[in-house]
Amino acid sequence: MVNFKSFRGVVTQIEDFSIGQNGEREGCYKLMTVVDDTGGIVNFVISPSTYFVNQEIVTLRDRITGYYDGDAPVPLIYPPQYRALIVVKENNFQNVKVDFFNSQLVSSDGQLQLNLSPSTVISLKNGQPFLKSPANRNLIVIYGPTTRSIPAQTTPYKIIVWC
Repeated sequence: MVNFKSFRGVVTQIEDFSIGQNGEREGCYKLMTVVDDTGGIVNFVISPSTYFVNQEIVTLRDRITGYYDGDAPVPLIYPPQYRALIVVKENNFQNVKVDFFNSQLVSSDGQLQLNLSPSTVISLKNGQPFLKSPANRNLIVIYGPTTRSIPAQTTPYKIIVWC
């Protein structure tokens, strides 16, 4: 189980990030600087395996949420630098939640419960169908309106299972 942590803000810089000794992977990695509403800064290392929800292209001044593994080692530098696992570009027409969902399909923070329908698309991050139950797994949930209950309930449009 990944301990997902997130940072939300505006992208202020995107630049190439060198990995390796001879630049053999030059252009494959990016360093994305994100500034939140309080002025906090985080650098996300974007790798070829970073998952961009809906394959969105992120550019300067986009508002994003970057998700990283809170248990992964990080260099002790400022601003903090995290390896981005998932990037979500903000969109007024959908919500996204990245979390572990238990056997009742309630998120680990107790804020969202999923009600599946036959129209809910459930897939792996590579787009292939996922035919088992999404319960007790890390999920990327794309959804619209919710109830005002606690936990809020929703019927998601799409669920991506993070194996």
